[in-house]
Amino acid sequence: MATAVLVAALVTSAAPGLARDPAPEPEYTVTVDPAAPGTPISDTMYGVFFEDINLAADGGLYAELVRNRSFEFLPVDNRSYTGLTGWTPGAENGGTGTASTVDDDARLHERNRTHLRLDLTNSGAGRYGVTNAGHTTGVPLAAGERYDFSVWARTTSAAGTPLHVTAHDAAGRPLARPITLTVRGDTWRKYTGTLTATGTSDAGRLSVRASGTGTLRLDMVSLFPRDTFRGRPNGLRRDLAEKIAALEPGFVRFPGGCLVNTGSMQGYDAASDWQRARSYQWKDTVGPVETRAANANFWGYHQSYGLGYYEYFQFAEDIGAMPLPVVPAMVTGCGQNRATDDEALRQRHIQDTLDLIEFANGPTTSTWGGLRARMGHPAPFGLTHIGVGNEENLPEEFFANFARFRAAIEAEHPEITVVSNSGPDDQGATFDRLWQLNRAAGVAMVDEHYYNSPTWFLQHNDRYDGYDRNGPKVFLGEYASLDNKLFNSLAEAAYLTGLERNADVVRMASYAPLLANVDNVQWKPDLIWFDNDESWGSTSYQVQKLFMTNVGDRTVPSRATGPEDTPKPITGSIGLSTWATSATYDDVTVTTPDGTVLFHDDFSAGADRWTPLAQRGRWQVVDGAYVQSDVAAQDTLVGAATITASDYDLTLKATKNAGAEGFLIAFGVKDSGTFYWWNLGGWNNTQGAVEKATNGAKETLLAKPNTVATGTTYDVRVQVRGTRVTLFLDGREWGSFTDDRVTRPFAQVVTRDDATGELIVKVVNAQDRAAVTRIDLGGLRVGRKARMTVISGDPGEQNTRSAEPIQPVTSTVAVASAFTRTFAPNSVTFLRIPTR
Repeated sequence: MATAVLVAALVTSAAPGLARDPAPEPEYTVTVDPAAPGTPISDTMYGVFFEDINLAADGGLYAELVRNRSFEFLPVDNRSYTGLTGWTPGAENGGTGTASTVDDDARLHERNRTHLRLDLTNSGAGRYGVTNAGHTTGVPLAAGERYDFSVWARTTSAAGTPLHVTAHDAAGRPLARPITLTVRGDTWRKYTGTLTATGTSDAGRLSVRASGTGTLRLDMVSLFPRDTFRGRPNGLRRDLAEKIAALEPGFVRFPGGCLVNTGSMQGYDAASDWQRARSYQWKDTVGPVETRAANANFWGYHQSYGLGYYEYFQFAEDIGAMPLPVVPAMVTGCGQNRATDDEALRQRHIQDTLDLIEFANGPTTSTWGGLRARMGHPAPFGLTHIGVGNEENLPEEFFANFARFRAAIEAEHPEITVVSNSGPDDQGATFDRLWQLNRAAGVAMVDEHYYNSPTWFLQHNDRYDGYDRNGPKVFLGEYASLDNKLFNSLAEAAYLTGLERNADVVRMASYAPLLANVDNVQWKPDLIWFDNDESWGSTSYQVQKLFMTNVGDRTVPSRATGPEDTPKPITGSIGLSTWATSATYDDVTVTTPDGTVLFHDDFSAGADRWTPLAQRGRWQVVDGAYVQSDVAAQDTLVGAATITASDYDLTLKATKNAGAEGFLIAFGVKDSGTFYWWNLGGWNNTQGAVEKATNGAKETLLAKPNTVATGTTYDVRVQVRGTRVTLFLDGREWGSFTDDRVTRPFAQVVTRDDATGELIVKVVNAQDRAAVTRIDLGGLRVGRKARMTVISGDPGEQNTRSAEPIQPVTSTVAVASAFTRTFAPNSVTFLRIPTR
């Protein structure tokens, strides 16, 4: 590379008279109209969405270092859990005893049901107790740092019970100076101490062992770093909080997500028999941490609620963001799809929502405002927006409940904006119906969610151009391109230019999810990744940060010209697949419209013409048909033939044998991650859809309610005519779509920063070639130099624990009222141009 640069330099500095290559002609133009009125951009245009997924709270943003500190883990949270998950009983110096978790009348609090019981039979210097292994790989400790230890305890020993607290590595080598506390009396008291680390490790252990005899009960065994974000007790992990703060978010949406609208709507009380797997209910999460409820997290683990509503509000205030809580609408989603028809329970949840507003904004003399003050924040938090519901798939039931919540809130708090939603996707019957209901009711703001392929984002930059300027405003509460590579981030960046251009409609947007523990992932992509002691921003984090810290106050109208990628006919292999289902396929045939047979297989000669693509499932020919028999395997795609014709029909017979869903008919297959498939009986046999996969990322092109009957043989036909596809089930048209959108890898938007007087020209070039671009600022007088920030690189690159190659690079460049700039391949570029 150095040699190439040297040669180029020598050619550039050749002797006078030597011919030079002419400058390349611009392929693209960006023309700015500085005199035209722009659109104001909201201060809350970009924010963050926090949900406890991927261990984002316990073991993540919440700085508690002890896993299962209150011994509340149960099999209902995760089948592998017990009350001692995370803990190992053990002795030193010949100590003896037994350890068990108990749920009895000696508990610390009725909502903190379980505690640890140690029956001690030590003699001499013997000690017996338990050791905690921390979250994932261990307890992280840094030499010289201080850690606050606390425990609630009681003992039957009249002389008291010495409690020895040590931090060490897995081999027992000390990592901190030990402390000893003496527990006295058979009533619960809180004991505290400080551990000062003498060594550094990301795999430490915390041991709590007792001397003497008798029964010792422990609960809420806790270890916090003193160095939390802003030094707050019960605080947040500093590196993660600082990365979020560095985004300068305009809002924080919390606590979900699927945590809000899944599970039981009952309370955590005797009436429900202390039911776990409940929707996230804010009153469970406030007050002293030892009195807060526990819950089974929707994503498959325990949720302690140590990070609760008070901490969310405090964090939003600390980083200068608007809080945006979301409450349950009494209709579950995320695959559960049940409506709760219990008027008393509905009224309780409506009152809880009104109480939440009082907790956030009420005077200290009020019930819930008083609790806020006692927790340490007498001043109101300044709540202005509240969401009701999340991704409900039952539009009629959801909106009936939403209307009740909205009416009650607006009657008492007309200053609060109540946010509705449009379901879990960017289109479809649920989306259309909810938008219809929201418009008719004059809802102020609608929350849209979608996760799609990078191609989708490059094809839909104009999505909001046609939205009603006088209708409900859009909160894009969850979106992402489905991977964590630079190309995904560039596709998102191109899409963001469309959001800013439509800032009169799109008032808020937040990428999702926010956080992921690399050792415990339920969802990918994610914005910020972390392990026990390190964190790193994804490529999308770097791109989002660039947009979020360079928003501008209003748009400056601009237009662009240049080449686009036109759609191509749907060609490729055909495929068969299943998802958690056994199915039988037969008589697979592909013909042209005139009847010419391009492919036929009745499996009478076996299945040698089929190739495993997903490398999952158990495929075999049984009684002259092709059977996938594994009811647990997800995506068992096999492929055959290569169809080059632009017009063809795929026909086959399909039968569900057993399992959770139906069958998947693939066409236009390029490889295991790039294809179309017709998903019949998907989503637990509730919905049919056509999904388009691009490099493993799927987007939904068509969806409608659908079920598949076990044992019934269906006649399936997929009719492809170029980019138009029509689907037939048992001879009747089931649906159709056209995949003919233009892909625009070049995108731009221009905004103005009123405080600095700068134009911010934002250009995305999401393709493998440079974009030579003529930029015309419409005669505007500008300074001679601009600050340019570029993020670029290999489109397949991603930031990881070991390397973060994708970073912004800032330099100073020459500009004028009209100038030419070459934008690097696979790049996003921001030019901050001073005006005069």
